[in-house]
Amino acid sequence: STLYNTAGQKQGLVVQIPGPGDGASGGPTGTPTGTVFNNSSSDFPVPVGSTNRSRFLFATEDGTVLGWSGGTRAIIAVDNSAEGAVYKGLTNGSFNSHDYLYASNFRFGTVDVFDSQFHQVTLAGTFTDSSLPADFAPFGIQNIDGFIYVTYAKQDADKHDDVSGPGNGFVDIFTTGGVLVRRFASGGFLNSPWGLALAPASFGNFHNDILVGNFGDGRINGFTTAGRFRGQLKSEGSAPIQIEGLWGLRFGNGGNGGATDTLFFAAGIDGEQHGLFGSIKNVDS
Repeated sequence: STLYNTAGQKQGLVVQIPGPGDGASGGPTGTPTGTVFNNSSSDFPVPVGSTNRSRFLFATEDGTVLGWSGGTRAIIAVDNSAEGAVYKGLTNGSFNSHDYLYASNFRFGTVDVFDSQFHQVTLAGTFTDSSLPADFAPFGIQNIDGFIYVTYAKQDADKHDDVSGPGNGFVDIFTTGGVLVRRFASGGFLNSPWGLALAPASFGNFHNDILVGNFGDGRINGFTTAGRFRGQLKSEGSAPIQIEGLWGLRFGNGGNGGATDTLFFAAGIDGEQHGLFGSIKNVDS
């Protein structure tokens, strides 16, 4: 995991994400997919049982969840690799005044929940939607305004990677307790959706909309908060913006994280062999 400033300039910090069972430097490298910032002063300590709270947390396709509290290596706090878990995304939230991590387990079609000491738990709901096709599983996941948005992609035969294609995707909204609120989006322009972000009031025609990024075709869809499709983000030439391997979406925080009206993205270009970090700004017409 590499730290960049908002201009895309690499900073000094590079954190190694170890693979399952790696207890020493130079071992196998993990495959991180999602990361969240932890603003708690004591929750999610690493090593587990210590007083070193994680500043950042990571989930991996290896079936691990890791924390980083300093230094150059993250520490594995959850290892479900033996069970075959494939974590494609990670977010955090609060339920009944307790903090939790929520990881999208693509292989088993579940959202796995962990308490502040990394114990896997079951909440009031189970993050299930009985109306979903059997071969679609949780892919991306994001806490937006206190609700957990989950994207779904079609599983390949090994249930490890997605099968892209027009209409291959769903988005659901759940409470932080895992209870289904409603279906947010289905099919249409979705194509293995992963990235999720709430646009600010200053973001042009898509102000206050939920943006859903497609991993499958690299396009970014805009929906009202009620789930009405409003179109796709376009370049100045009026063609839909298309970013190969589009993954994370996030608006700036007004501080070191960039301007609040700037949409930052991460993508795995060249067949996910390389990474791209960039930004999108609204251009007044």
